[in-house]
Amino acid sequence: MWFRLASLWHWYWHLSRLRKGLVSLLMLLIVGGSGVYLWLFTDLPPIDRLQAGLALPSTRIFDRKGQLLYEILPPDGGRNTALPLAAIPQVCQQAIIATEDANFYSHPGVDVVGILRALWINLQGGEVLAGGSTITQQVARNLLLDPEQRAERSIRRKLRESILAIRLQNAYSKDDILALYLNQSYFGNLAYGIEAAARAYFSKSASELSLAECSLLAGLIQTPARYDPLTNLPVALERRDVVLDLMIRNGYISEVQAATARQDALQFASTPFPIKAPHFVMAVLTQLQRSYGDVLYRDGLDVVTTLDLDWQNAAERIVRRQLDILNHPTLGGQVPANANNAALVALDPFTGQVLAMLGSPDYFDEQIDGAVNAALALRQPGSALKPFTYAAAFNPQLSQPWTPATMILDVQTPFVTRKLQSYSPANFGLVEHGPVLVREALASSFNIPAVVALEYVGLQNLVELLKNAGVETLAENSSIDLAITLGGGEVRLLDLTQAYSIFSNGGYRVQPAFILNVTDHNGNTLYQWQDASQKTRVIDERVSYLITDILSDNNARIPSFGSNSALNIGRPAAAKTGTTTDYRDNWIVGYTPNLVVGVWVGNADNTPMVNVTGVTGAAPIWNAFMRDVLLGQPEVTFKPPAGIVEHDVCATSGLLPTPACPLTRREIFIEGTVPTQPDNLYQTFTIDRQTGLLADDNTPVERRTQQVYLVLPQEARDWGLRNGILPPPVNATVQITDQRDGLRLLEPDPYTVFQISPQIPLETQRLRLTVAAPPETRSVTYLMDGQELGTVESAPWVLWWQLEFGAHELLATAILADGTSQTSSTIPFSVTYYEPPESRGAASSSP
Repeated sequence: MWFRLASLWHWYWHLSRLRKGLVSLLMLLIVGGSGVYLWLFTDLPPIDRLQAGLALPSTRIFDRKGQLLYEILPPDGGRNTALPLAAIPQVCQQAIIATEDANFYSHPGVDVVGILRALWINLQGGEVLAGGSTITQQVARNLLLDPEQRAERSIRRKLRESILAIRLQNAYSKDDILALYLNQSYFGNLAYGIEAAARAYFSKSASELSLAECSLLAGLIQTPARYDPLTNLPVALERRDVVLDLMIRNGYISEVQAATARQDALQFASTPFPIKAPHFVMAVLTQLQRSYGDVLYRDGLDVVTTLDLDWQNAAERIVRRQLDILNHPTLGGQVPANANNAALVALDPFTGQVLAMLGSPDYFDEQIDGAVNAALALRQPGSALKPFTYAAAFNPQLSQPWTPATMILDVQTPFVTRKLQSYSPANFGLVEHGPVLVREALASSFNIPAVVALEYVGLQNLVELLKNAGVETLAENSSIDLAITLGGGEVRLLDLTQAYSIFSNGGYRVQPAFILNVTDHNGNTLYQWQDASQKTRVIDERVSYLITDILSDNNARIPSFGSNSALNIGRPAAAKTGTTTDYRDNWIVGYTPNLVVGVWVGNADNTPMVNVTGVTGAAPIWNAFMRDVLLGQPEVTFKPPAGIVEHDVCATSGLLPTPACPLTRREIFIEGTVPTQPDNLYQTFTIDRQTGLLADDNTPVERRTQQVYLVLPQEARDWGLRNGILPPPVNATVQITDQRDGLRLLEPDPYTVFQISPQIPLETQRLRLTVAAPPETRSVTYLMDGQELGTVESAPWVLWWQLEFGAHELLATAILADGTSQTSSTIPFSVTYYEPPESRGAASSSP
């Protein structure tokens, strides 16, 4: 009996514990559930707030003097036109669905698979690193959550967004939600909604958009600033291709339709709207978008920029006038230049503040692609990079730095590229100038000396200098070669103008600045521009001064530009022009001690102009702008820094003057680089008047005369003969002034390909072989492919060789007066048979 009562009591006691546990668990679930509910649902906005989310406060953008450039109004203030879904092309709807939410019509507002994937990626630390938002969630986030909640990157925000999306799904149809998304999404360039985007980018209604245009716009929504086709078209086109691929994957279009869309030419244009300095404003908006995101459009900001609107208006007026002059010549015999576009950038060389930036003469002119900002577009710079080549050569840290008095031979010179190809640059007009000093070579923009300078400093050193100065696009281009110093490569006008600042400010890099300060609608300062306390030195300040002194030397540029060119502005200024060989681009970048201005002239579609050079196209714009904005300001001179000295040199060789040197000049040098060697180009010989030969012991005194000869390096021998410079008598012993020592082959050029023509007798198709030999040479023997061709026993050491098919290697050996010998380096070249164009076409045809 007692045993049964004890068992019953034991059972009842366990049952009480179980009931208590269940009650506790239930209470825990209730409390926990309440906490989760409060965590997720507290302050969760109601769906009826949706319309309130459509109102956007304005952001105002001012110039540096407080003049309004642009006010970003709310969408209902004129920047947004909502369309019914039926008025939006189906391909636009499909492009956006495929890109943003492929399962839009099949999920209940939340894509569970996408959420789980994002949660898995973001589980560690609670911060959201991966997305997963559906179109419905994006609508909920953008129109219902406040800016602080939208900016929050947490699982809580993601879950609240999902709850709102489900509520939206229950309150609105799929089509209504899609229409909201299409009409409220930001597409960049001030365009909210698909209709505003269609007009901003293509100057048409959304109903007229093609597949190519829809796919490009669909790609913008994720990151409008990054994929902006008006400033970064290659990246925008890559993004468009991604959208087309997603449309194929989701069955909306075929491969053929996608291929056709990729081939469609996109015609960008803009419908005019109230805005001043539109290209500059767009650049500012890009920065603001990156820094402030939706705050820019939701809360409203006051932005004071670096721009001087008066300068901007002057730039626009001057550019339009110069293009009109070029395209409507008044002198007889001149033809229209077909120059339809131009850009200008003006900045402070010490602060980097952009004072003017004109991207085209008319932002709203569709015919010239005016909405494309040419100041930020990649174009070939022509000779505008030459100052950086010489700056690298002037580096006093080099073992043998060049100076403005370094002599260079401006004669046909072969170079070998990184691809092992022969490269022989030519000057503008195919004119050669023989021995020139660096001062004249740079100021007059001779091409051959610039490549000689680049070969001296090395391609990588030039690219590194340009990168450090602000031109980084060349460092990203693996195909550049020796032609880079003549403009082979692409740069942006803004970057190049920035880079020239190192010559004006004493060698320091500056960073272009567009914004002075940003305040919110309550007057709180969000950003204030401050000058960098420590600037990065790019080049020695003395090198900056050498370059500046050359580029401001009007006498040194007379050979190419004359004495009264557009490079003169009536006050101290330095300038360098640039022209591409096919007249597709011409440039000028010039500066005073406190202002740097760059100008580009060309066509946005890259069509060539007609005989427009940097000095006739871009320079007049630069000249007029500089005179306009500097009017009334005191003249400022370029002051030499410590460590600059002056010395007389022979004007031809750049060495110390001798009695034989007919002309000297005063030159500046970095201390420690003044030449120590006397001139050796002008040499005096005693000549026999009767024979014209060198006088010997048997020549009577009355027949002896002293005569000075210009003794050129052997590389300039042919140039001298063509220009009437007679060499010393054949029996004279001269001190050859070659810049390189030893025996070396001058002809043929290395890695050249010669062709045998079937239309000319083979025996007449010969190749001239020549060398530069030491003065004590007695004979030169040429060897082709290891076989001796012949021996020459007198200068100029010429041997003719009949062309033979195949790849060949040529070298030469010289026997000197003391019986010793020298051997040249080997020159490879090849000979092929000429094929008529029709034969080449037939041979290369493909199925």
